[in-house]
Amino acid sequence: MLKEFKEFISRGSVLDLAVGVIIGSAFTAIVNSLVKDLINPFIGLFLGKIDLSDLKFSVGGANFMVGSFINAIINFLIIAFVIFLIVKAFNKVLPKKEEEAADKPAPEVELLAEIRDLLKKEQK
Repeated sequence: MLKEFKEFISRGSVLDLAVGVIIGSAFTAIVNSLVKDLINPFIGLFLGKIDLSDLKFSVGGANFMVGSFINAIINFLIIAFVIFLIVKAFNKVLPKKEEEAADKPAPEVELLAEIRDLLKKEQK
């Protein structure tokens, strides 16, 4: 079991995933700061409140924390947009497997082409 665990940890994809999680959490901290310290005060100028996280409304005894929800939505949109840009950049840089496969005909097609060529030679 220890050997299997060592093989699992040694795989490149596991290491890549670990690096991605660490960088993702650091990036999330940056986005949280961007939203909390820059975007929310800017939006708060128009709403008359600087801190949106305290924005709430009450119905009966229930408090609805609208400001915290707005913060979470802004964080999500920023992170999703950055991930979209990263994936788009990788798709442009990395060769597409479909294009490579389209350039090289399937083995069956090559064999059929050879048979066709042989039949043409025999007819002449």
